Amino acid sequence: MKILSIQSAVAYGHVGNSAAVFPLQRIGVEVLPVYTVNFSNHTGYGAWRGPLISPDDVHEVILGIEERGVFGEIDVVLSGYQGSDGIGDVILDAVARVKAANPDAVYACDPVMGNAKSGCFVAPAIPVLLRERVVPAADIITPNQFELGFLTETEPSDLDSTLASVDAARAMGPTTVLVTSVERPDRPVLDDGRGTIEMLAVDDQGAWMVQTPHIPMKANGSGDVTAALFTAHYRASGDAASALAKTVSSVYDLLQLTYESGQRELQLVEAQEFYAHPREQFAVTRVR
Repeated sequence: MKILSIQSAVAYGHVGNSAAVFPLQRIGVEVLPVYTVNFSNHTGYGAWRGPLISPDDVHEVILGIEERGVFGEIDVVLSGYQGSDGIGDVILDAVARVKAANPDAVYACDPVMGNAKSGCFVAPAIPVLLRERVVPAADIITPNQFELGFLTETEPSDLDSTLASVDAARAMGPTTVLVTSVERPDRPVLDDGRGTIEMLAVDDQGAWMVQTPHIPMKANGSGDVTAALFTAHYRASGDAASALAKTVSSVYDLLQLTYESGQRELQLVEAQEFYAHPREQFAVTRVR
């Protein structure tokens, strides 16, 4: 499998392509990473150095890949955080050209906009771009619960309302939706007092949910890893339940290892066996 991954990159730490590429390689995927920024570190530190890469320059890199005759071999185009509407245009152009060369290729979009705690943290034009142009062109989207509501102009909370929001998102174009960080008001508390968090995957075959203990930490880049692994597993098998089980297992173990380390950055390399050999320790429940 070959994935053209158009995302940010950092020298220190793991977000964007710096989070997505290695786990994909570790499960046997050939990745063609194209960078939209080249920063020293992620912006959550409040200070960083390095350039935004202009849409024209990103386009030039993609054009060079096309000129090598590779587009017909690409199975997936994957995109994450979009810093400007100009980058969105470049990504959509790349998707159209890859699909022209390989009609079986799919576009997976992680519609990064924000989260329930921080609100929307992207430029005002980005949610409109995602809602009106990018998401309708996608085959797979991987929003968190907040982003799902923002895209569909709904308020997902419990399972029924979240499924209704997913149906609204699928009506926009994507056939497959992975909702990360589902926090239902009625979600159970474990016997040891820990809270829980869930992921939900929906496609034409049904809807499935996996529940895990909640790990009390902010993990920049974990959504990038989640989107990459789910997309690759789903593209390989066509089985949303299986892709969900593998992805949740790998990401949970990555986060648990990072939490135990006391480090701020994902322990991406140290967790590599969890990508290659996911334990699949959490039950997958069919919810529709």
